[in-house]
Amino acid sequence: MFRCTFVLLALMAASALGSVILPRLIPDLEGRVVGGEDTTIDQYPYQVSVRLLGSHVCGGSIYNSRVVVTAAHCIYSFLGASSYSIQYGVTKVGGSTNVIGAQRIVKNEKYDSSSINNDVALIFLSSDIPFSATAQPIPLATAEPEPTTVAVVTGWGTTEEDGASASILQKTEVLIVARDVCNSQYAGINEITNVMLCAAVENGGKDACQGDSGGPLVANGELVGIVSWGVGCARADFSGVYSNVAELRDWIEANLA
Repeated sequence: MFRCTFVLLALMAASALGSVILPRLIPDLEGRVVGGEDTTIDQYPYQVSVRLLGSHVCGGSIYNSRVVVTAAHCIYSFLGASSYSIQYGVTKVGGSTNVIGAQRIVKNEKYDSSSINNDVALIFLSSDIPFSATAQPIPLATAEPEPTTVAVVTGWGTTEEDGASASILQKTEVLIVARDVCNSQYAGINEITNVMLCAAVENGGKDACQGDSGGPLVANGELVGIVSWGVGCARADFSGVYSNVAELRDWIEANLA
């Protein structure tokens, strides 16, 4: 199993909040969402694996045949775009099937590593993703979903905090949490801004986790969130926090050229 020690060191240095806030990033090759179940890529064909130096490090979503949307905290600019690639159209992550290299990467210039605010980046690919039943784009949300809306999060992240992992794509359903409720949960830890979106289930047990960073939160057939950060994973008192796609849509579209 490939472990990027330098990624962990960079992550720790980047966050002023240290181990309290955990960006949903992990250097391990394998993993899954907490409280999830096995699924197949044809059910979620917009999901991709973002790879660093050939190994899975984050998730991402297909915007079009040459662009993948992911989280800014997944991208380490000092490594250069050539260090990154994506793997599309696979249920089991890893190997060399369906891999395309990154040609250029654009991080939100307002991304703040201490608050994990504006956590979005675009990966421009060196060749087209050939669309099929297992590889399809997903539209961006035009409006923030209402609280209690059912959403689906998918990925290859860990099954629990520091827990076991699996290489098969996982999915779980969560509910959108009102911003004021989420702000109360994170009072004294971090502000839930308008470019963040929260989701959870009552009493915890379902959530994205490390390794799911950058991956999709989808509701009503639209990409509403990008897996970003949280305190632990699937804890009853802390919702998962996502980048709010409806609020970041203008930035995404303005940087597609």
